[in-house]
Amino acid sequence: MHLRFRSLESRIVTLFLVLIVAVQVVGLLVIQRGIDNNARLAIASELGNGAKVFHRLLEQNAQSLLAGARLLARDTAFVAAIGNNDESDRATIESALVNHGRRIKASLTMLIGDDRKISAATNPAQAAGLEKIALSMLDAAESAGGASGIGIVDRRPFQIVAVPVKAPITIGWIVMTFPIDRQLATDMREVSSLHTTVLTRDTQGKWLSAGSTFVGPSAQDVVEQLQAMGAKAPAGPFDLTVETSQYSARLISIGDDNGHSASVLLARSIDEATAEYRRLERWLIGLTLAGIVVSMLAIIFTAKRITQPIGQLVTTAKRLEEGDYKVSIDSTREDEIGQLAHAFDAMREGIAKREQEIRRLAYWDTLTNLPNRAQFVLLLNDALLEARRREECLFVLMMDLDRFKHVNDVMGHSFGDALLRQVAGRLQLLLANRRQSSAQVARLGGDEFAVLLPAANTDAAQMMAAEILQALETPLSLEDQMVDIGAGLGIAAYPEHADDGETLLSMAEVAMYTAKQRNDGAVLYDAAMDKSSAKSLSLLTELRNAVERNEFRLHVQPKISLESGKVVGMEALVRWVHPERGNVFPDEFIPFAEQTGFIRVLTRWVMERSAELCRELSLKGHHLKVSVNLSTRDLLDQDLPAKFADLLARHKLTPGSFCLEITESAIMDDPVRAQNTLERLSAMGLDLSIDDFGTGYSSLAYLKRLPVNELKIDKSFVLNMEKDEGDTKIVRSTIDLGHNMGLRVVAEGIESEAVWRLLAALGCDQGQGYFMSRPIPGDQMIAWLEKWRAPIAIAAPEDSEAAVDS
Repeated sequence: MHLRFRSLESRIVTLFLVLIVAVQVVGLLVIQRGIDNNARLAIASELGNGAKVFHRLLEQNAQSLLAGARLLARDTAFVAAIGNNDESDRATIESALVNHGRRIKASLTMLIGDDRKISAATNPAQAAGLEKIALSMLDAAESAGGASGIGIVDRRPFQIVAVPVKAPITIGWIVMTFPIDRQLATDMREVSSLHTTVLTRDTQGKWLSAGSTFVGPSAQDVVEQLQAMGAKAPAGPFDLTVETSQYSARLISIGDDNGHSASVLLARSIDEATAEYRRLERWLIGLTLAGIVVSMLAIIFTAKRITQPIGQLVTTAKRLEEGDYKVSIDSTREDEIGQLAHAFDAMREGIAKREQEIRRLAYWDTLTNLPNRAQFVLLLNDALLEARRREECLFVLMMDLDRFKHVNDVMGHSFGDALLRQVAGRLQLLLANRRQSSAQVARLGGDEFAVLLPAANTDAAQMMAAEILQALETPLSLEDQMVDIGAGLGIAAYPEHADDGETLLSMAEVAMYTAKQRNDGAVLYDAAMDKSSAKSLSLLTELRNAVERNEFRLHVQPKISLESGKVVGMEALVRWVHPERGNVFPDEFIPFAEQTGFIRVLTRWVMERSAELCRELSLKGHHLKVSVNLSTRDLLDQDLPAKFADLLARHKLTPGSFCLEITESAIMDDPVRAQNTLERLSAMGLDLSIDDFGTGYSSLAYLKRLPVNELKIDKSFVLNMEKDEGDTKIVRSTIDLGHNMGLRVVAEGIESEAVWRLLAALGCDQGQGYFMSRPIPGDQMIAWLEKWRAPIAIAAPEDSEAAVDS
């Protein structure tokens, strides 16, 4: 048995079996512990979130009561009745208290006179119990315009608000209450899945339930266990047994009244919370046992497969011990050892072939069979040595194809590869026809090509560039399709621009990108181009830093209903406050951000800030739709709908809170992917708008298939339309087109009353422009809304028709 264990097979089986069992057991224990910890953490998080939700419910109730009380306090008849202090007006006062209290479902509505005594109440008994805490709130209500608190009557908690009645001095206070009872506990249960119990505790420390989602004996169990804890009830989560079920609970204090306290107990069933974890745990145990058994069988099988042929291979392997790889390994075996012997022999022969192939792959492009960048640099350096020796000029032409990425994305990579092969063929044919034996063409990577032109002058280089561009003017025929392809081409010269290969290539590349940016075809390098490149690189770095340093600011421009003059929405705009440059205009950085792809980061920033502002406005009662501009790169982001869904969920907003504006040109850059993204966004319930309508080059046949809700007329047609009949006709046609397609029509660039009235007469739905408001900081929007008044008197329908006819 001792000798048996010394065998390789037994040691392999024993070692790996012990290791696998140990790993599986340790892993199972760690996972079990992690499951328990995660379950507890998840429950604690639910309880913490539940506490926030309950406080939010109380806050909403308080705001509702305050709003109702303030509405009553501003009622002219009611204030007059109090001011008269006449018994004949008492009926008016009591009726107003009853009606307003019923409207907002208050359990008590009472009036406290300026002598700080209860003058009238809808529930005298409750009013008497709450009189003390109500009186204690009057000073705070007087100074702040309203106050709220918690009161307890007959061991039942109530939410209390007090609002002063002024005419113009304070002549009394309105007090309203809302019961904190089982109904509120039920509401909490519905929104959070947590059992909720409303409790009060008297001066002797006795607990009493004022309402609970637990029923019958369960509710009594809660009270009894709290009573048993006495003053030791923990501040954080603690375990609670309700009948036979285990719960994790948290006690939240919500107020005190004259020695009595009111609290809420939130409870989460541990069994329910860990049910899925326990099911997973059972699966893990089963999988662990199954894994051990399978692993043991696999180890035994593998050990036998390894050890049995090894003895047969030892003798053959010794022939290679002296390192004579020229001697082939003879083996007639067909098993693994035979395959290993043949593999050794094939490896010996393959080493020489692979060395040759590695050299070819290192210096030649396999797709086009042209020299690659490494080979081109070697050729360029050799040519530079020759040019120095002969004191001749040398030129490098670097070319980048136009729209290649678009073709590659739309038609597929195989189509793009075929296109590159045809371009390479045309370049080779061009050089062959010119009999430029010393000229070299190479593919540097992607859709970039380079031509080395030694012993030439500037005219010859520019002529070569023109011939290359002319050769690409003829459409390529690929897979029965004609493809138009152009290029941007940069030229750099030795010794005029650089005296080493890498620098010369860099100069040609700078000139090439300048040519593409200017759409100039071919451009000869100029030193000024480097400054522009450095400026662009600096701008990209500063853009990235601007997000981290919070240098961007959200501005909004209100959108107004031209018919009613009411504010119906706002467009989100980004502003950059640079610490050194000051305010950087959007025209300076937005196009660059779109070009570099950084626009996606900007879009996400605007989305976040817009959602925060929209939520803030909603809480203040202003439900406005915010419009956010999307770029071409945003539309091609297939994760955009998921990002919006996450944004809406985090900020608790509805899809109707947003309108996404896209330009015609952005859609047409990749119509298929753009339409797919837009359809997914529309299916979520988000409004979509065609921005700058009329300035793009899309067809109406395509636009009618888009799931848009709005057309936005470009300001270039709106600014002077009261003076330009042609602009007026275009705007009228666009409005009619939009309405016939069932779309909302918005005009931007309204800068005068005349344009407002003319657009309203033409039936335009909404508008924005400096006449209504310049873009303002987002944090000033609430103040602006409170001050907003339509700057013109809204015309009657017949007046509008007269304006159009005139």
